[in-house]
Amino acid sequence: MSWLADRLIAPVNWFSGLDASIQDRSVGLLVATPSWIVLALALWLTPDPSGMGTHRQLGLSECTVLSWVGIPCPMCGMTTTFSHLAHLELVDGIANQPFGLVLFFIVVVLAVVGGLDAVLPKGRWRVLWAWVEHNETKLALGLIAGMVFGWLYKLIRVVGIPTV
Repeated sequence: MSWLADRLIAPVNWFSGLDASIQDRSVGLLVATPSWIVLALALWLTPDPSGMGTHRQLGLSECTVLSWVGIPCPMCGMTTTFSHLAHLELVDGIANQPFGLVLFFIVVVLAVVGGLDAVLPKGRWRVLWAWVEHNETKLALGLIAGMVFGWLYKLIRVVGIPTV
């Protein structure tokens, strides 16, 4: 197991001495709860028409990178994208920040897998974890590449294409 995998699986080890079904329910709740909270918040929020700033409805401050440097950070627009996607506004969500669709999909998968194991324990999280472990390098590189390309896309949308 890699260093990252060791750190991510550590909370699951708290339940290692329990019966498998109780462990599956516990881990399911541990995975599903934050995912469902994120999805509920995204549905509760109203997407900001500017494509950024939806997080301000949660009482959070303006993006530091955007306010100090004048360009969006790699995560600018993600809350707005999540809100669009939670409202089933797929085109608006993808147009706002395409990488947000990937992250939203991951949260939905975690909400479903965790929720199912919390209610009907079958060790689905174990199957998902084994798949993630097996594909860890590809997934990490894909997520990093997706974030970089999503950031470049957002930069072009906000700042425009530089001309010489």
